[in-house]
Order: sequence, then structure tokens, then C-alpha cells
Amino acid sequence: MRQCSQTKNDDQEPRTNNQEPKKMPKLTVLFSTYNEPKWLEWTLWGYATQTIRDFEVMVVDDGSRDETRAVIERLRPQMPYRLRHFWQPDEGYQKCKGMNRAILLSESDYLVFSDGDCIPRADFLDWHLRLREPGRYLTGGYCKLPLDLSHKITQDDIISGRATDYAWLAANGLERHTLKLRVQRDWQRRWLDRFTTVKPRLHGHNASAWKADVLKVNGWDERMQYGGQDLELGERLNNLGIRGKTIRYSAICVHLEHGRGYRKPGMKEKNDAIRAHTRNTRSAYTPFGIDKHLDESLEAVG
Repeated sequence: MRQCSQTKNDDQEPRTNNQEPKKMPKLTVLFSTYNEPKWLEWTLWGYATQTIRDFEVMVVDDGSRDETRAVIERLRPQMPYRLRHFWQPDEGYQKCKGMNRAILLSESDYLVFSDGDCIPRADFLDWHLRLREPGRYLTGGYCKLPLDLSHKITQDDIISGRATDYAWLAANGLERHTLKLRVQRDWQRRWLDRFTTVKPRLHGHNASAWKADVLKVNGWDERMQYGGQDLELGERLNNLGIRGKTIRYSAICVHLEHGRGYRKPGMKEKNDAIRAHTRNTRSAYTPFGIDKHLDESLEAVG
């Protein structure tokens, strides 16, 4: 695949003979957002609690209004990681296009996918980093919170770790007794990951893969809108020979509830048809992906 020769970002500067080469982050976290500035802020504070620091966060903004940009600009100086913002015009649900463009702007060789309404536990990125391996993509776990509890969470709850602590969540309205949040010891998490009967599938709220592998399958299929587009990416990786590995008891995030005004009739049916074609043909490559943007001039702020 050709390199994106015209890709650029605000941080790239000409090097002089005295400058050291820029150090690549070990991980790039990519997640989309659309007019959910409060949930985005809580998500960004979640990454501020991570036990590792050598990563960048790319907010893939699918045409949000100015409130989202204001949140990012206000938080950027406070974050202990590099916070970047890629915005594209609002043309309906175009997450896949935004993710592909942001992948071209990412500066690490390993990508972590999540959502702008998911608060990661403090060891979230550490698990993705520790458990990555050649020829695999990773798929983690999440706990979906009810609406009332989602609104009850504060910044202090996130920074202190209460927002991802089972006992606190259960005392404040979580009725699901999810085992993923209750397991405390690393060996228990690894044991459950190994012996779970749940089939590993690439879920966009918590997954990771080598950038080179994602480029080989040409990224996300941009024909797809809401519903299963992440699963289809994982199916093409499988067809390439990149197998899924579950870390659903190790890498955990909690999902904040909200409305989904971008969900439209017919989206799921269209996506299901594309997924069925991918499975039936065992296709590993989509012609509707990243390579459409190789000659674009792309920018991310931050």
C-alpha cells in the first residue's frame, strides 16, 4: 500500500541537524464522537488515569458543533498524554470515514479502538499493551451503565477510580452483577480470558490491532453506517489470518448511556448485507476504505 505522502498534522516541523528524531508513542487510541461533549470529557479524564503514559489519543469528530472543540481545547493542557482532534464535516453518520482518515494521522504502530462514551479503567491501556502479539487483534470487555447512573458520575469519581469500581457502581444503581468488573486479581483475569466460551469479535468500544494489519485490509468499510461496522472489520482481519484474542476480563471500560439520534432505518439491514458478503466471499480487503484518502491533505489539531 502506498504511503500517504500528503498527510500532515500541526505537530510536524522541519528537523534540523541538532534535533533528535521524534519518538513514536507506543499506542494510538482512536474513538469517534458526535455532539456528546459531556461524555467526551469524562472519557478523556479516564485516559488521564492510565497507569501508562506513552500514548496519544485521537478524537475522531464526525461533524460535532463547537462545544466539542471547546471541551478538547480546554482539557488539552490538563491531560498527561498527547490529545489530538480530527474533525470532518457533518454528512450524516460517517464514523468509518473518520476512523480511516485518523488512522492515517496516527503516529504509533499499534491502534486501540474505543468510543467517546466509554470510560477506561486505569489499567485499560496497560493490558492492551502487554497482551498484544503478532498475528492477533485483541477484543476487550465493557459494562453498560443505566442512564441515571451515567449522569451521576463526576470527574472526581473518574479520577479516583470509583467510576469503574464494581462496589461503587452497584451501590449507585448498577443492577447487572457483571463478573468482568468483580474480578480483582490478574491471574483470575488471565484465566477467565483463556477459558471463556465467548467468541472473540472486534467490538469498536474496546479492541486493538496492529496498524499494519488494519492497513492490509484497507481499514473500515465506508459504505457502512451504524451497526456492526466494527464486526465487519474484524471479520476481514480473520479472513487475512489475523485471529481475535479475547481480553474481556482484563481490559475493561464502562459505557455511558445516551440517546442515538444518528441511528436511522435501514442502516442495520445494509450493514448486515455487507457483512454477509464479506463472510461468504472470505474477503480480507474492502475497496471502500483507507486508500480513498491517501492523496488527501489531512490535519489533526494537537
